[in-house]
Amino acid sequence: MHISNQDRQLIELLYQDCRRSNVEMAEQVGMSPSACWRRVKALEEAGIIRRYGVVIDEAKLGMNFRAMVDVSLSRHDPENGAKFEQSMANCDLVVECYATTGREDYSMLVVCEDIQAYNDFLDRFLFKVTCVENVLTNVILKEVKRHGLPI
Repeated sequence: MHISNQDRQLIELLYQDCRRSNVEMAEQVGMSPSACWRRVKALEEAGIIRRYGVVIDEAKLGMNFRAMVDVSLSRHDPENGAKFEQSMANCDLVVECYATTGREDYSMLVVCEDIQAYNDFLDRFLFKVTCVENVLTNVILKEVKRHGLPI
């Protein structure tokens, strides 16, 4: 599917506020409402727009501690990788988890109430995953940019 400049504008508008009306988007990109609706549907059907969601303010929910956590596994084999990935998929505090290249095998975003909750996460959960060899924590001091678009 060819992505036009109008498609990029529609994606940006939806990214900023996915509850924005079709009429409003059509006006902003210079399309008729029916053409705009068809284009958004085509982007959805092509899988370019995979889903719609919300962005929450974790601090307002009492989740004031955020850290980027890098993890190295003790052995690099499919069984350990699958075991680790399943464990992280089942943990609510792990908001994002990525298999990576470099010194560490995985990078994760962990969000919880405070430093004590993070220590509990380490002691009661992460360190109990037997294939975990090393953990490096980088506490997030401030958010500079969140969820940009690569278009």
